[in-house]
Amino acid sequence: MPSDGPAAPSVSRSAPGLRSVWRRKPIETSEEPGGLKRSLGLWQLTAIGLGAIIGAGIFTLAGAVAHTDAGPGVTISFLVAGIASACAALSYAEFGGMIPKAGSAYTYGYAVLGEAVGWFIGWDLLLEYTAIVAVVAISVSGYLSFLLESVGVHLPAWMLGAPGTGSGHKVDLFAMALCLLVAFLLTKGISSSARVETILVFVKVAIVVAVIVVGAFYVKSSNFSPYLPYGFGGTITGAATVFFAVFGYDAMSTAAEESKEAQRNLPKAIILSLSIAMVLYLLAATVLTGMQSYKDLDPTRAFAVAFDYVGLPGFAKVVAVGAIVGIFTVLFAFTLGASRVWFSMSRDGLLPGWFAKTNRNAVPHRPTWIIGVVAAVIAGFTPILDAAELTNIGILLAFIVVSGAVVVLRYRSPETPRTFRLPWMPVVPIIGIAFSIYLITKLQPVTWLRFVGWFAIGVVVYAFYGYRHSRMSPDAPGGERARETSDR
Repeated sequence: MPSDGPAAPSVSRSAPGLRSVWRRKPIETSEEPGGLKRSLGLWQLTAIGLGAIIGAGIFTLAGAVAHTDAGPGVTISFLVAGIASACAALSYAEFGGMIPKAGSAYTYGYAVLGEAVGWFIGWDLLLEYTAIVAVVAISVSGYLSFLLESVGVHLPAWMLGAPGTGSGHKVDLFAMALCLLVAFLLTKGISSSARVETILVFVKVAIVVAVIVVGAFYVKSSNFSPYLPYGFGGTITGAATVFFAVFGYDAMSTAAEESKEAQRNLPKAIILSLSIAMVLYLLAATVLTGMQSYKDLDPTRAFAVAFDYVGLPGFAKVVAVGAIVGIFTVLFAFTLGASRVWFSMSRDGLLPGWFAKTNRNAVPHRPTWIIGVVAAVIAGFTPILDAAELTNIGILLAFIVVSGAVVVLRYRSPETPRTFRLPWMPVVPIIGIAFSIYLITKLQPVTWLRFVGWFAIGVVVYAFYGYRHSRMSPDAPGGERARETSDR
């Protein structure tokens, strides 16, 4: 037995490349050179989480899914998605208390399941988060055009939507401009951006509460019949789509390296943000489908049109303003998330280190701008539901990886300090995995084709760049540590 210890490194040195793709990044809580500035407190983190979760899910997807998939049963769609999301959220909370580093699911998967899994999830999240930014920008654009029309400003049809979304539509110019605006604001620094985000989130939550209270007086029980016009299967299909609306805490966890007392505050912020958001979602979806028949709901600006329908055009304008403000905060959170995942992968050597350079505001500005530009292109030329489904498959896979990783690490390293311990292990993460797999099966085949294409590109990038330049490579600085880690 004593001979087993020194023999391990030599095995790794002579092992073929396939073995090396499972090397694991050490779990470290110390600061890294070139790291990000810690300036976010508990309530700022919670605001980022709420900013990411509450937005297009209430103001846009609730109406779109009720209209096409679930009818009044969209409330059940949100409940199913929320249960699956809550199980995964507890896994994120345990990791957030252990690994206060940028990268979220990418970092967790890399540290527990190995580099290949970490790369897969990181590459996946780059696409998913960028697509989410595009979806949300489209949502804001719909409400903005409604608001302008309500005050007599009629813009040319060509600039109001992607091709195929309406008569004369060529490009969603508003959505493109919003993506670029958020990228610009984020490059100005996390502290100032987070302060603006917190204020806007407060305004957004206040307007959502007002929507629920005022809308409740116009609910008609007849609008709830039939409650499941597309059957229970339609409700579950709707859950797979609205799942997009209940995982914003994932983007918030990418800011771990910019939070103060992250090991204590991050788990609290994850649980707080999801709990508040789910209560508001369930109430808002019920009120919406009670105010207007699901058949007549507008897929892109449901609440504004519904209040106009019940004779409250003035309040409809308030809702439109609230939707614009609220959905804008989602743009902030997911652009932040995508840029921090990219930063973390570049710092680890899996992508060029050029992207890990920060500007004078301690912001990884290069990934931020690229994400803003790519999201703008998607938002300008893609229908909202196509983009929304593209986001869900990747996040569901990330949830599966994080939920599985928390189980593996709990049993592999039970002595590792944890500021939050997921309850009912391993039942809760297994439920999260099962729900996520089930929801994935409900997505459209074209979504899988797009995802497989992106994954194939990722395999090529990793094989020809990431694998060779990884900081965990035995040939890179610190290679001896990489060999020891991969053999543990």
